[in-house]
Amino acid sequence: MRHTIRATIAAVVTAAVAACSATVWAQSTIGQIKLTEKHVEGFIAAQKDMSVVVEKMQGAASRSPNPRYEAELEAVTKKYGFKNFVEYEAVAANISMVMAAIDPQTKAFTDPQSAIKKEIEDVSADKTIPDNEKKQLLEELNEALKAAQPIQFPGNVELVKKYYDKIDAALG
Repeated sequence: MRHTIRATIAAVVTAAVAACSATVWAQSTIGQIKLTEKHVEGFIAAQKDMSVVVEKMQGAASRSPNPRYEAELEAVTKKYGFKNFVEYEAVAANISMVMAAIDPQTKAFTDPQSAIKKEIEDVSADKTIPDNEKKQLLEELNEALKAAQPIQFPGNVELVKKYYDKIDAALG
């Protein structure tokens, strides 16, 4: 499901960002960038190591930034070809934006606002999602709808489509 992919990306990035004092996670402040194959391949390759750091951060259960984790995040991002965590974050946000608008079965792209509206309908109609989880998902989707922007770099769509299955597998 699309919401699962976006939720996974968002969870990884949000958890990492929550622990980093120097970084603020907001799509509107990160903005759209033109993705390259190197960006997407680096993002895919980084997922396993990034997940390890995020799990440590979540296990620490500390609300204050931890310089050790910040250093680990920076090391992981540099290991996979990113200048820093901020660049990784921008790539993750842009991949997430496109992934959320691609149908997993057909790989057809729908503009972000239409995709989010469809996902809101799907989640609302899904009787298998527990009410508390559904409420949270709908809140997140409605916030995403408010922030949804048209894709500025159409090449990002084709690039993410090309790597869709690998991105999905890396996040799985």
